[in-house]
Amino acid sequence: MTTVTTAGNAWLKKVRWDENGLVPVIAQEAASGDVLMFAWMNRDALARTVELGEAVYWSRSRKKLWHKGEESGHIQKVLEIRLDCDEDVVLLKIEQAGSIACHTGRHSCFFQKFDGDDWKSVDPVLQDPKTIYTKPKKTT
Repeated sequence: MTTVTTAGNAWLKKVRWDENGLVPVIAQEAASGDVLMFAWMNRDALARTVELGEAVYWSRSRKKLWHKGEESGHIQKVLEIRLDCDEDVVLLKIEQAGSIACHTGRHSCFFQKFDGDDWKSVDPVLQDPKTIYTKPKKTT
């Protein structure tokens, strides 16, 4: 990822934040092109992501910054950050540590497919979530 300065934060001002000061974020695995997850960022989360080179999101339920992988070890190394044409959606091209992005233990949060009648889980659980969140660890 290119080193970006947060001095002045002019680049942060270009983002069209919603009325809650948030922007939707898509995390895409750079190598496969798989969309792994959708989340939200506020200004601090985006600035911290740039600073660390790892994804930091805003948890709407916990009302705090959430460094992806802080508990599970499933860190998202950010390789590239893009802003859409309307400047209101951020795309992170990432390298997913441990190949698990979803709290359900799956590779992607988008594991349910509509089959014309109902939603079906089509992707396997790679790790039991009960074993993921037992203690902080770093997976490479």
